[in-house]
Amino acid sequence: MERSKLLTINQVAKILGVLPSTLRRWDKSGKLKAIRIGNKRGVGERRYRREDIIRLITQ
Repeated sequence: MERSKLLTINQVAKILGVLPSTLRRWDKSGKLKAIRIGNKRGVGERRYRREDIIRLITQ
């Protein structure tokens, strides 16, 4: 997957009008799953697929 097609947590927070902490909570609950970039243990920067954001907005 191309990183350029992924949005940062701050970009998504701005688009959705929520705080980054809300996105972290949604990731934990499964409402909006993030892709982790970086560390192999799943710790790293969160990125989001554009299509997942569109799906959430249109639900």
